[in-house]
Amino acid sequence: MSCGKPRRLEPRLSRFVRDNYLMKAFVTGATGFIGASIVRELLKDGHQVKALVRKDSNSANLKGLELEIFRGDLHNQKHLADGMADCNWVFHAAADYRLWCLDPKVMYLANVDGTRTVLEAALAAGVSRVVYTSSVGTLGNPGDGKPGSETTAVTLSDMVGHYKKSKFLAEREAEKFVDKGLGLIIVNPSTPVGPYDIKPTPTGKIIVDFLNRKMPAYLDTGLNLISVEDCARGHILAAEKGKIGEKYILGNRNLMLCEIFGLLQNLTGLQAPKIRLPYTPIVIAAYINEALSSLTGKEPLIPLTGVKMAKKIMFFDSSKAVSELGLPQTPVEEALLRAVEWFRANHYA
Repeated sequence: MSCGKPRRLEPRLSRFVRDNYLMKAFVTGATGFIGASIVRELLKDGHQVKALVRKDSNSANLKGLELEIFRGDLHNQKHLADGMADCNWVFHAAADYRLWCLDPKVMYLANVDGTRTVLEAALAAGVSRVVYTSSVGTLGNPGDGKPGSETTAVTLSDMVGHYKKSKFLAEREAEKFVDKGLGLIIVNPSTPVGPYDIKPTPTGKIIVDFLNRKMPAYLDTGLNLISVEDCARGHILAAEKGKIGEKYILGNRNLMLCEIFGLLQNLTGLQAPKIRLPYTPIVIAAYINEALSSLTGKEPLIPLTGVKMAKKIMFFDSSKAVSELGLPQTPVEEALLRAVEWFRANHYA
């Protein structure tokens, strides 16, 4: 029985791959926290992976994995298109994620211009699906404890710091490619925790500082946590089931920072910090730190962006991804424990 005209993608796939729904995926940011987990989840499913890796990248997260390394960066459209030519899916997880940088232009070059170039390459290569890793930081959020969603109103003026601004602008660039015919789905991860947080991320650094007893006090805020493996699985589910042009929040449990410390205390036996710091003197100190950093070029001890972000309770509703994609919801206690074990095993703590 004929099912009509075959999809454009079909000639690239062997009979084995077609019959078993296996794909070849091109992953940017594959050496990073989320990207490395995407790679691992793809390999678990039997998919082939081609990982974009810069010449100067730390590739420790890919050690021992059976994949193809593709050397390059985010800024050569033709080279990227050549690399994607034999791939079916693209996962664009690469981003410059920092709360402070001496030259913000570098961040916009990576996050905005890099996204545009990657998506141009994917369009030229004719891949069937692209999953773009955005952030919940680009979404609207009341900030008072009421969860934000994919449809909460938001503008560029709501973005705090260059990371959020650059990701907001990158998301607007990504949306343009849907009208150009690209099979694009946007995912907005909340706060992933777990193993392979190699840098670590700002959230990972909180865990590391807790383990090393370097956090006697804290500035309370609210976060939505998700296991990094669940977050990675959400990317694959988006490629498989997501609606083109739609956004999906990849999150799980909303917790205040003091509650997160309580969970870490239960998991490790270490005492959670008890002193909650007032906002105003900390933001003043952050301004002073930032001014000094602009002179010295060294990262501030108290990043101003991080302090400003902490003023809002960043709770989110991930029910759309759970209902439409089947996003798994591993207990965050398990994710935190895996993070603790990985940081200790790799001598961060």
